[in-house]
Amino acid sequence: MYLQALELRNFRNYAHLNLKFSPQTNIFLGQNAQGKTNLLEAIYVLALVRSHRTNNNQELIKWGQDFGKITGQVQRQGSHLTLELLLRQAGKRASLNHLEQKKLSSYVGKLNVVLFSPENLDLVKGAPNIRRRFIDMELGQINRAYLVNSSRYRQVLKQRNNYLKQLQKKQVHDEVYLDVISDQLAGYGAAVIFARQHFLQHLQQFLQPLHSQITGGQEQIVLDYQTAVKEKELTVEKIYQNLLQQLQRQKQHDIFVGSTSVGPHRDDFHFLVNGNDLQKFGSQGQQRTAVLSLKLAELDFFQEAVGDYPILLLDDVLSELDQFRQTHLLQTIQDRIQTFITTTSLDNVDLSVISAPKIFTIKAGGII
Repeated sequence: MYLQALELRNFRNYAHLNLKFSPQTNIFLGQNAQGKTNLLEAIYVLALVRSHRTNNNQELIKWGQDFGKITGQVQRQGSHLTLELLLRQAGKRASLNHLEQKKLSSYVGKLNVVLFSPENLDLVKGAPNIRRRFIDMELGQINRAYLVNSSRYRQVLKQRNNYLKQLQKKQVHDEVYLDVISDQLAGYGAAVIFARQHFLQHLQQFLQPLHSQITGGQEQIVLDYQTAVKEKELTVEKIYQNLLQQLQRQKQHDIFVGSTSVGPHRDDFHFLVNGNDLQKFGSQGQQRTAVLSLKLAELDFFQEAVGDYPILLLDDVLSELDQFRQTHLLQTIQDRIQTFITTTSLDNVDLSVISAPKIFTIKAGGII
């Protein structure tokens, strides 16, 4: 799969831009604050209908305008797709081949992307919500059922938390209704936990050999999923029963604090290297290697899952990698994955490893 062309209207600092790309390597070159990352963000938003930088639609729309629009021409497994995303303050509207999609979940997954940026180090050393978001974004691209279940889980969770606050303030007294909501929450939560467990287990199969290769066979890496349902390899039904029991056990506590204390919204996963938690005991070099290995593993994971490699977005990441890791990354993706690279200088890029990159020089929201 590759992105042939991209058209922007009123997106970030771009009033109007129309670009055609190489199916191999494309480099966005320019000084800081000129719009390089905005271009990568546009591709990311086109694919996933949400930004990795903000949850506010208005921030994506050029200042003073009431709408923004991203259009992409995609080649995927011999077919041509036109993806369109209209952005307004009130929400987004997605179209596939000029047909509006009633549900965004039916649109997501038509263009698969993997983003690698310096902020990805937070996958190791950051808060749990960053790792949960990583799973949601990657798994949501290939598993529509997961998108639906996680969305419904969030809706019911909000409903339960609101009712818990009412019980806490003694505005209502019916705990039977709370039990009904808890049952629904456990059902959707079980499906989410089951899918996350299998996603991380599957990703692990690609991650371990890549990480071993980069570390010269000296380190073994494991993705350790942390969830309230302690037993592994359970069915959705057993996870549901387990989660429902915990919700019932925590009911009075949840009423007291006014929020839900157990469920996949509290889950996390850790990077273990040779049995040690990388967040607590890993060096910066080990953390960088783990994230690089994870991103390379994602490429192979997507290829197996959908039959095609995703598009790779490298946002100012090459300057963050030493020569060995940069060369390993570029050699791995060379000639088989469409790649978009942002950089302030070509000195940061080992051009000897890239054959005929297409270079776009970006200045003040335009191409020069």
